[in-house]
Amino acid sequence: MGQHLTNEEGEQVDIDAAELQEWYKKFVVECPSGTLFMHEFKQFFGVQNNQEAGDYVENMFKAFDKNGDNTIDFLEYVAALNLVLRGKLEHKLRWTFKMYDKDGNGCIDKTELLEIVECIYKLKKVCQPEEEAGRPRLSPEEVVDRIFQLVDENGDGQLSLDEFLDGAQKDKWVMKMLHVDMNAGVWISEQKRKSDMF
Repeated sequence: MGQHLTNEEGEQVDIDAAELQEWYKKFVVECPSGTLFMHEFKQFFGVQNNQEAGDYVENMFKAFDKNGDNTIDFLEYVAALNLVLRGKLEHKLRWTFKMYDKDGNGCIDKTELLEIVECIYKLKKVCQPEEEAGRPRLSPEEVVDRIFQLVDENGDGQLSLDEFLDGAQKDKWVMKMLHVDMNAGVWISEQKRKSDMF
């Protein structure tokens, strides 16, 4: 018999009870206090001493912290895992949009996107586009300009949620650049491997 969880769109999601118990065991091992704090979240991703990457991870943490209490409790943890492991592309893109919209005004401007792209370049370096036909890789500013040229349909200098979703789903390069994640699935697998060793 499964448990029900409500995702960000208000849809009911079934989670197997055995799987939920496994997630709870892992959560208690990693977070004996019953909550995950920002500094622990940064440690999981190894960015506690990297300011630029730390800013990106802080935005991710805030997006997972649905009630805004500066911690991730077990229900928020389950919702995050469900999104990362099973979420539909549109749900992941909506979450990504929320994370990129730092001021929460419902649009992403060039400054917000540039901050994110710069963090990603510094954090992963693998998110840069491949060299195309001998052309050099794009700078973060060029990436932002190209995304806005391809996605900002009304030319207002801001990306709405609809433009973000449409642009990411229509263009593979835009998808690659906008739908960046911290490869949380690998992190979750690594945490499982560590907990299985004990």
